[in-house]
Amino acid sequence: MIFNSTYTSKKNLEATTELVGKRFSFLERLKLNGIGSKRMMIEKVSLNLRQYVNTIADISYANIELRPNGILIHINKGLQTFTWVLPYYQLVIYKTNGSSIHGQGKFINFKQNMLLNENRNFFKKMMDLKIKYDANFESPTMTVY
Repeated sequence: MIFNSTYTSKKNLEATTELVGKRFSFLERLKLNGIGSKRMMIEKVSLNLRQYVNTIADISYANIELRPNGILIHINKGLQTFTWVLPYYQLVIYKTNGSSIHGQGKFINFKQNMLLNENRNFFKKMMDLKIKYDANFESPTMTVY
């Protein structure tokens, strides 16, 4: 789900909370040593995300916010901000030239540069939360006969 989050909307806040949970409490934020990434430079996006990034030659930036059941990717386009709500069960992260986040038939690729290197610990924290989330759901075991 992607929506314009330049101005807050009660409907969007409720939908976000339903998908990825409420924000972490102040104490949980302290324990996690922060829940937001620094901004990262967007290198490439899927066709269905192109309308949310700067066209022509402008540099597009995004940052990530952690939630208990997923992440929010905030994409800046000029004076507008768009938020992509992505639950952990739909989240896939690839480490290629830069880092790439995939889910819901969309992807966003972050450029490999100093900004991305500063977020290395954040990506580790995000993967730890995803693993912790996935551990709550027991996968069925296969029996071979």
